[in-house]
Amino acid sequence: MPHTETTALVVIDMINTYEHEDAELLLPSVREALPGVRRLITQARDIGVDVIYVNDNFGRWRSHHDEILEIATAGPHADLVEPIKPDEDSLFVVKARHSIFFQTPLEYLLGEQRIGRLVLCGQVTEQCVLYSALDAHIRHMPTTVVRDAVAHIHPDLAEAALRMMEHNMGTQICAAVEAPLHA
Repeated sequence: MPHTETTALVVIDMINTYEHEDAELLLPSVREALPGVRRLITQARDIGVDVIYVNDNFGRWRSHHDEILEIATAGPHADLVEPIKPDEDSLFVVKARHSIFFQTPLEYLLGEQRIGRLVLCGQVTEQCVLYSALDAHIRHMPTTVVRDAVAHIHPDLAEAALRMMEHNMGTQICAAVEAPLHA
């Protein structure tokens, strides 16, 4: 994939019903991260940066993004989905495992869109965000993780994951106001 200076914002697993194990531990952190995620999405849309939602399919093998969004916005935590839901220009990739790259068409999509830099936000810091940053690193793709726009289940593991991403993978860690979004 050619590396260009084009950047995309990747929103990981934020279209969610929160009806899963560890959801009660995750929800307070999602509420804290939501303003940062909203800020990033708004900024990206305002300056013409691609917003790519990469989301778990929750085992619904016939699902597509409209179905996933409909189920999440009809659920008990729709207030966490409504403010950050995809618009008509958003791109959407469905995933089944932790990494945004694992057995998804994301790498192909990034090549087609000539995207060479990623800014990651979403959930879960110590799981999907960490594994996605590692897979971006393996692909030699410059990546930023926005500290105040990622949610965690376990605060200590999230801090360790952020340190690992920064020190072991060269991932830039910053606040939403500092995120390097540019078209």
